[in-house]
Amino acid sequence: MPLYEAHRAYVLGSRVVHADETPIALLDPGGGKTKKAYMWAYARGAFEPEPGVVFDFCAGRGGQYPCAFLKGWAGTLVVDAYSGYDAALSLDGRSTAYCLAHARRKFDELVKANASVVAGQAIQRIAWLYRIEADAKALPAGQRLQMRHERSQPLWEEMHVWLQLERTRVPDGSAIAKAIDYSLNHWVGLGRFLLDGDVPIDNNHVENRIRPWAMACS
Repeated sequence: MPLYEAHRAYVLGSRVVHADETPIALLDPGGGKTKKAYMWAYARGAFEPEPGVVFDFCAGRGGQYPCAFLKGWAGTLVVDAYSGYDAALSLDGRSTAYCLAHARRKFDELVKANASVVAGQAIQRIAWLYRIEADAKALPAGQRLQMRHERSQPLWEEMHVWLQLERTRVPDGSAIAKAIDYSLNHWVGLGRFLLDGDVPIDNNHVENRIRPWAMACS
């Protein structure tokens, strides 16, 4: 088995897989210029005892690339809400876990710009969930899920009600409305960690691994 396929099979041996992608510069042979290509990263679940990651160089960012890489796999894919993953996630046996850190960033941008009191309150609510995750990190999956049910689930349900209420109080089209809409529109996927102790709260596990590529090409 070629080395790439062996690594791919190893990563896809995990029931939870993380995915992310970043643009990179590709030299156009004969043209003397560069054009945009993409590096995709796929990693075994954040709680797996044996880690693994595969970097998949592709000419573009279309949905055909994750579809090809994930062929034959079933499980939970941890991603941001980029629509390029939709086709891969439409198959039976696959579920989506969206990245809470990605949703948090939309509020954090408003906090840094001193543009919304509501955004600051959202950041605080999310911080409570992350404190619980820090306590649960070293636990076995079953105990982690139990802790989430006891401590995180009530906070999650309360935040959902709060976001829905705040959305009625902010103008349509405003930055805070868009931040709230992102969370509400992806609520089920963002809350996947409450249904499976092997699913993390965010996609930082693979984002940290692809960051050197992003920084090198920025």
